[in-house]
Amino acid sequence: MTETTKSATKPAGGPILGWYGELERKEKRTLWACMSGWGLDAMDVQIYSFVIPALIATWGISRGEAGQIATAALLLSAVGGWIAGWLADRIGRVRTLQIAIAWFAGFTFLCGLAQNFEQLFAARALMGLGFGGEWAAGAVLLAETIRPEHRGKALGSMQASWAVGWGIAAILAGILFSILPEALAWRVLFFAGVAPAILIFFVRRFVDESDVYTASKKKLSDAGDKPSVLEIFRPPLLKITLLGAMLGTGAQGGYSAVTTWIPTFLRTERHLSILDSTGYLAVLITGSFFGYMTGAYLADRIGRRGTFLFFAIGAMVVVLGYTMIPVGNTAMLFLGAPLGFFASGVFSAQGAFYAEQFPTRVRGIGQGFTYNVGRAIGALFPALVGFLSERMGLGLAIGIFATAGYATMAVAAFLLPETKGKVLQP
Repeated sequence: MTETTKSATKPAGGPILGWYGELERKEKRTLWACMSGWGLDAMDVQIYSFVIPALIATWGISRGEAGQIATAALLLSAVGGWIAGWLADRIGRVRTLQIAIAWFAGFTFLCGLAQNFEQLFAARALMGLGFGGEWAAGAVLLAETIRPEHRGKALGSMQASWAVGWGIAAILAGILFSILPEALAWRVLFFAGVAPAILIFFVRRFVDESDVYTASKKKLSDAGDKPSVLEIFRPPLLKITLLGAMLGTGAQGGYSAVTTWIPTFLRTERHLSILDSTGYLAVLITGSFFGYMTGAYLADRIGRRGTFLFFAIGAMVVVLGYTMIPVGNTAMLFLGAPLGFFASGVFSAQGAFYAEQFPTRVRGIGQGFTYNVGRAIGALFPALVGFLSERMGLGLAIGIFATAGYATMAVAAFLLPETKGKVLQP
């Protein structure tokens, strides 16, 4: 049986949240599990951006060294995504998801115990393995479980939970750095990162493997067929793999350049206190949430490709205004909303798009590789911003690399085929 681009079920319609009511019980449980996992993953990842100023102050590390830690986590997250994609095809999406959650929660906790730069570098880098693995397993599981006409909205909603986790990290940072000494607050913030481990019990009890994957495994077993991870590097999948990696590089690089350094930019170049900068970040994060959700609906309305182009071009324009144009703090406050909106909305259609490009037999490794090779290359951006900022303003360095990333994404999106409405087959 071949995969088709026509849905077998009725078209989406109704009010904004009407699509959720059409989901079956299994779809809803999977949606909530993947949203929660990705949101808590975001909390653990974004915690680091809030402790950078404290590390610079208490340990005396440079911006370049701080960027190296961020880059190490992102690089290892790419490896984690590849491994998790392979495991998801071998042992199942649900089991891989559980492993990834336990991994990133445990190593985030260990970051709080670090006594020097080298220890924090190692713990944060190893945390990245689970960080990358969670998305690889969760996105493919959700894509295979949700019906075609709602796949974009479901995967976009999962991406939107990143803004929620980011918001939780910002709130925790604002509270802890206000009531505790700086040298202690950053450690407690990392300790809070163990909380996602609780989610494992929910996933274990309430989330089932996707029917598409189960049927595919049986089909392959009956035929004695063993898929190779190298299939994604051979025609006809090679073109999709390369363009998908290019798309991911632009999105991840641009986003990482912005989100890793914005808290430091607000405090060191705009001279805002932790409470003032938290207010600016609240606007940014709120904009991010609406960007994710808007992208989720656009992905099913105008298609994956159009959504990519809309957000990539918008992100380029806004990030230049936010970081390079000398505007007052009030203007920056209002610019934070569109910055978050466009920088985050670029991700909404990616989960659905990558899943629709690869056959079930290699969907895990295909989706895990293309998304995460972009993360690996994009991981260089925070370190490059850190080093470049020592020779020019931090805002200018952020603007240069973020714009380059989104321009790369726009080119890749223009060259990619449309997959809206594709039915996934075993």
